[in-house]
Amino acid sequence: MTDAVPAVLLSENEITERVDGLARAIAPHIDDETVAVCLLTGGLWFCADLTRALSRRGRNVGFDALWLASYGDARASLGRCEVRADLQRPLAGRTALVVDDVFDTGLSLSEAARLVRDAGAGTVLTCVFARKPWPTQRAIEPDFVAWEAPARFLVGYGMDAAGRYRGLPYIGALD
Repeated sequence: MTDAVPAVLLSENEITERVDGLARAIAPHIDDETVAVCLLTGGLWFCADLTRALSRRGRNVGFDALWLASYGDARASLGRCEVRADLQRPLAGRTALVVDDVFDTGLSLSEAARLVRDAGAGTVLTCVFARKPWPTQRAIEPDFVAWEAPARFLVGYGMDAAGRYRGLPYIGALD
């Protein structure tokens, strides 16, 4: 792996503005019984910022996580989703807000929504930071999107290249 410097597509300040705007849009649709379900690993950065932004708007949601793997260290989806760690909190009858970093094929988000529904959530809402264009119809479309991303290989703010660049405070491209 080279030490390429990713081209900046979205600055740290722009990310903050988009997360705040998304929290404003989501807050009326949830309550304090809502559980934010973070898709690991990439969604952790976004979910942390989003739950803090929701708290500033008076929505103090619970937190849980699903660890799903559909990419491994590859740059393309493996076409299947492996559950590496399941939910830890009861969701029966509650609203669940599934939170992920980037929406490509829709496989992870679709599988997460199914798992959350199967766990008994009364309402399942989905939220992604970046939605990339896709040439074919996806099985699911997110309810909330912070940024319509270009069709590039994104890194930073939780997104990675074989585990690297997740901690960048901005979103960049490696192509």
